Order: sequence, then structure tokens, then C-alpha cells
Amino acid sequence: MNSSILSLLIFIPVFGALSMLIVSVLRNRDIISNQNKDLYKYIALITTGVQLFLAIILYMKFDPTLSVIESPFTVQFDWIPSFNIQYYIGVDGLSMPMIILAALLSFLCILISWNVEKHVLGYFSLFLLLDAGMMGVFMSLDFFLFYVFWEVMLLPMYFLIGMWGGPQRHYAAIKFFLYTLFGSVFMLLGMLALYFYAPGGNSFNLIHLITQAPQIDASLWGVDMRLLIWFALFIGFAIKVPVFPFHTWLPLAHVEAPTAISVILAGVLLKMGTYGFLRISYPLLPEEAASFSFMMALLGVINIIWGALNAIAQIDLKKMIAYSSVSHMGYVLLGMSGIVGGEAVGAEAGMNGAVMQMFNHGTITAMLFTLVGVLYDQAHHRWIVYPMDYKDPELAGKLGFGGLASKMPIFNGFIVLAFFAGLGLPALSGFISEAMCFIGGFGSFRVLTMIGTLGILFNAIYFLRAYQKVFQGPFNEKYSDLKDMSMRDLGIIIPLAFLTLLFGVYPQPLLEIVRHSMTKIILLVQPYI
Repeated sequence: MNSSILSLLIFIPVFGALSMLIVSVLRNRDIISNQNKDLYKYIALITTGVQLFLAIILYMKFDPTLSVIESPFTVQFDWIPSFNIQYYIGVDGLSMPMIILAALLSFLCILISWNVEKHVLGYFSLFLLLDAGMMGVFMSLDFFLFYVFWEVMLLPMYFLIGMWGGPQRHYAAIKFFLYTLFGSVFMLLGMLALYFYAPGGNSFNLIHLITQAPQIDASLWGVDMRLLIWFALFIGFAIKVPVFPFHTWLPLAHVEAPTAISVILAGVLLKMGTYGFLRISYPLLPEEAASFSFMMALLGVINIIWGALNAIAQIDLKKMIAYSSVSHMGYVLLGMSGIVGGEAVGAEAGMNGAVMQMFNHGTITAMLFTLVGVLYDQAHHRWIVYPMDYKDPELAGKLGFGGLASKMPIFNGFIVLAFFAGLGLPALSGFISEAMCFIGGFGSFRVLTMIGTLGILFNAIYFLRAYQKVFQGPFNEKYSDLKDMSMRDLGIIIPLAFLTLLFGVYPQPLLEIVRHSMTKIILLVQPYI
């Protein structure tokens, strides 16, 4: 039963998508009535609800002190024996928070998407396939299997943006597709190099490669093969984070994507890049991880500053949050660079903080995008201020909103919570994880970390500016018909707000999950410092 939970978490969404197709065929043949227009939505909701329930059971039975090999939550058997490819999945302290996050946000995203009326079957079936791919990535312990699930996510996300997105959805979808595919090609090359050059027989088994990959003794064009593999994997994962300068696809994708897809993109998909670093690059290539920790810290600080400065310049709430995600993923990179810290406490703080930031940012940014979506559904725009070249000359340069705090008090309360969590206010989840990332970075690269702290100031600027423009000041009577949050909206936001508050005042449950796995990675890298 324990091991079957893992496969169910991956394939229940696939079964849900297939059941939708079966229902569609039966409807076309008039075997099932077409009167219930929400049937596909209910199938998706039940599917993701069951998945979330199983994820909670997995969490309750999970022992973070056990390694993947020791854990009862492991499935391993030959898939393609001729190439030594296995269906090998498992869970440890690194993957457990991501599984919970993916399951929770997938369930909530179905509720967010409840008003979708265009090609309902296609939307929800594609979303469930995306869900399956995400779960597969976080559980895979075979590199080939990891790559398969990584690519499985590409097409659903492309169509979800390209068919249900905004006015520039086609351009955004193509840009997302090309960037991600470009990174996937490099990841494929790195994977094949590990397969052919690692001693001990050709294998994609990540546990096996942990011991064998550091022993690769080969070169190509006079360059050490391990170094080439590191850079190939780095490009593949960096595009997904996204790391500067590979970040340009993200703001456009966010702006054009439907609200639910923005939530899943920022909440889960961005974390796959940093997850790839921690799952594959660091354990398999510990010497290179140590050697390029400065580069990781530098890129992290650039992400923090560049993302925040771009967020300040935005006049669209959604684009502002998109750039804030670029900035906040920089904290994760900075925390990861702390692995080379001279003191074990600093290294542990940085690595633990990086994983905690991945989870906490996922819940905070999901809350932000959901709230912006609630506002957009009623007002049909997201302007902080109207742009000077707005298509309606009567509105050019005028304030978009104003005084919404009095009109939408419940909404205002949650947006304040989300904004304050985003800027890292104490007692909220973003504070503790960002602080731990800074502790880790400061132990290794003090000057860079001090520069990175400017991101806190910049975060405050764009969040408080947006709040002042949209929620304070005189109320724009044009929006007198706006309604406060519905019960469905509250049902989506409250779980995210609860986690933001819980891990802000009591982060121990999350820290306890991740710390043992991070310690193992630290021990692999520390000998090469």
C-alpha cells in the first residue's frame, strides 16, 4: 500500500483525463446526457481532491530521517531493460514539500478555473496531464524517467497558455515552448553524457550515479566532461527557474496565462529548476557544485535586484508579481550557494532555507495571482495606473483604481497579508525562509549577500506602491459595482493564508521535513570545498 501511493499520485490525474474522454465519447453517442455542463469540472475536482488526500496521507506516514533507499515509499522495477531504464520513484525530504505543494495548488486551481467555458474538456484534461507531469518530476529517481515527466509538462502548458490566455497568448506560448525546449536539449545532452561516461555500467539510476558520476574521467575538446555536464544541466534547470538572463519568457507567460495557470506556473513549475539543481546537479557533481557556488550566489543576487527593479517599473499587477517571482527565486539560489560555507550551521541554514523558500514562495505567489485574478474577473484590467498610451484617450494617465480597501474590505485584508508576506514581513512565512537564505549566503559570500539585502527594500517599494495606488486614496466611482470575495474565492485563499501564517510563526514542521535530506547533500559537497 505504501509504495502504491506514489504511483497513484502520478497516475490518478491521467485516469481523470481519460475518464473525461470516455464521458465525451458517451455524450457524443447520446448515452450520457449533456445537461450537466460542469461534469468535466467535477471530474477534475474529484481527481485532484483524491490526489491531495493521498498526498496528506503520504505526509502523515512519511519519516524524514530515512533516506530514499530506506524509505518504504519507493517503487523500482525495470521499464526498458535493454537500456537499463527503470521506473524508479521515491520520496525524501526534498520532494515531500513539493508534492504537497503541487497537490494543494492543483486542487485549488480547479476551483480557480471553475468559470472556464471555452473548450472545457480540453482545458481540464490538459491540466490533469500537467499535474501528472509535475508529480512525476518530484518523485523520479531515474534520470530518463525524470526527463520524460519533465517533457510531459511542456505540451499541456503550451496549449493552456496558447488557447486560454490573453491577447498575446500565441506569442507567449511559443516563447515559453522554445525557451523550455532549448533547456531540455541541454538537459538531454547532460543526461546522455552521464549515461555513457559514468563508470559502473550504463545507468540512469540517480542513486547509482551519486557514487559514479564524480568518478567520470574524460574530456571533450580538451574540456573536462564533468564540467560540460554541469553547464548542460545548469542551462536546462536555469531556464526553468528562471535565472537571469534566461528570465524573459516568464513575465509574458504570466501576463497572458489564465489565472490558474499563472498560479501553477509560479507556484510549482519555477521550483522544478531549483529542484533539479538539488536533486541532480549537486549530488551527482559535488565538486562542480562547490566550484561554481560563487556563480550561483552572483546570479542569485542579480535575480533579486534585477527582478525587483523591474517589478517597481510595472503598471500591471500581474506583471509586477511575475517579476517579483524572478526576484524571490534569487533568494533560493543565494541560499543554495551557502553550501560551501565554512560553518556547518550556515550551510544548513542556506540549504534548508532554499527548500523552505521554494515552498513558501509557492503558497504566497499562488495567493497573489489568485487575488489579482479575482479583481481582473470583475474589473477586466489589472492596471496599477493606466498607461499613457491607453487605447481610450479619456482614460490616458488616469488612476485605474483607488480606494478599494473601503469597497472590498475582505479582499483588502487578504491582499495586505499577501503583499506583506511577499516583502518578507516577520511572522509570515516569507520572512523565515528568506532570512535563512541570507544566513547561508552571508556565511559564504558576505559582500554579495549584503548587496542582495537591497532586494528587501525594493520589495517594499513595489508592493507598497501597488497597495497605495489600488487600495488607498479616493475611490474611483467607475468601479462602484465591484463585489467583495465570494465563498469560492475564500475557499481558495484561506488554505494559502493559513499556511503563510503557520510557517511564519511555527516553521518547525516544514524545517523538520527538509533538514535531513539537505544534510545528506551538504555532506556530499563539503569534501570538495
